[in-house]
Amino acid sequence: MKEYIATIGLEIHAELNTKSKMFCSCPNDPLQKDANVNICPICLAHPGTLPVINKQAVEYVIKTGLALSCSIPEYSKFDRKNYFYPDLPKGYQISQYDVPLSENGYLNRIRIERIHLEEDTGRLIHPKGADYSLIDFNRAGVPLMELVTDPDIKTGKEAREFAEEFQLILRYLGVSNADMEKGEMRVEVNVSISPKGLKKLGTKVEVKNLNSFRAVEKAIDYEIKRQKEVLISGKKVVQETRGWLDKKEITISQRKKESAHDYRYFPEPDLPPMKITKKQIEKIRSKIPELPNHRRLRFGKEYGLSNKEVEVFVQNKELGEYFEKVVSELISWSESKDIFNLAKLASNYIITDLQWLLAKNKVSEKSFLITPENFGEFVNLIYKKTISSKIAKDVLKEMFSSGKDPSHIIKEKGLAQIIDGSEIDKIAKKIILNNDRAVEDFHKGKGNALQFLIGQAMSETKGKINPDLIAKSFKKLLLPG
Repeated sequence: MKEYIATIGLEIHAELNTKSKMFCSCPNDPLQKDANVNICPICLAHPGTLPVINKQAVEYVIKTGLALSCSIPEYSKFDRKNYFYPDLPKGYQISQYDVPLSENGYLNRIRIERIHLEEDTGRLIHPKGADYSLIDFNRAGVPLMELVTDPDIKTGKEAREFAEEFQLILRYLGVSNADMEKGEMRVEVNVSISPKGLKKLGTKVEVKNLNSFRAVEKAIDYEIKRQKEVLISGKKVVQETRGWLDKKEITISQRKKESAHDYRYFPEPDLPPMKITKKQIEKIRSKIPELPNHRRLRFGKEYGLSNKEVEVFVQNKELGEYFEKVVSELISWSESKDIFNLAKLASNYIITDLQWLLAKNKVSEKSFLITPENFGEFVNLIYKKTISSKIAKDVLKEMFSSGKDPSHIIKEKGLAQIIDGSEIDKIAKKIILNNDRAVEDFHKGKGNALQFLIGQAMSETKGKINPDLIAKSFKKLLLPG
């Protein structure tokens, strides 16, 4: 049986988060729920109206291109892409064809052919049970960036990882929220298969408008399997556009695939060509922040975090920034030899306890009360064993709800650990006196007997006793000599 190799390319659309639309001053507001509010004669294509280029949208595409090592041309232009669709007001789309704003970049070792700028269409609404459709033009004319990869991808998993990383980069750059559930980022995949060793690519099939990373991976895996079965049966794969049925996890034929000449591209006569200077490019480049992969490498090297911990702080940019502010506070208080341990401890409490509190209480950034300084102090108190891990959870909850500093809470509620030797011995003697069975098991060498006694001491003191010190006290009192 022949072995087949898949060749996959991606086309990813992302709506840019500019204040206004691409060619008019209408608000670009994805939160607008009322239909046909953010519209004007320009984005509705009334006769005699003329578009004006959104400068910020152009800069956002260049910024994205630079972040992905693309080359930026000195000259670029817009083109008309002609096709009819009910929610395309003009009957054509203003896009870019042969001179895009960015080209020849890469991400995850996958080459990027181009990143260009265009306008989005409106939105069709199909009321349930009705024999008509409605059109909301609020989205018509919203700036839309499109990234096109070279056919370098081989599996659905690889395609998913590329799309996930691209979404993350868009968010780090601040150019798009890229929320797939809200339609702010849409992925289309082009899949072909051919016999192994054959240089000529197979017939390309496009799967449109995938709105989740899971759908991207599943649609590719299904399409590879489907095309293999077609070829094995002796038939030919048809070049077409297919849709994805998420519930059934299958693709279905929609229409014959158009070629570039079907769109009858020609330069947009209502917009001037754009000249991009090196000075402008460098100014935009200076606004690029630290990107996800650099943060991965830096967090591992500077703070000694595990890959799993690093990925939490990479995926959640704001949480990573908060972690760094906390560590900065810890550095100012501690010796350099302790910083890895302190950073690890801070990471553990931020990723587990703090994230749990944030998720449970649905706290916004504005209502979050724990300052990095107070969280750093909190970590330091745990590290110095001023409070136990059990007490730490109660202190953090109080910090979360009140915003008070940990030392104030500990003093106010009397939560400091008991570290006085004579008091610890007194508590140990009381526990020994009331737990004959455990003492007997301890003398028999049963390992869990000591842990039981420590647990009793923790219960007796409501978690305020230092577990290491009470353990030493038990051993001193129970072991001969």
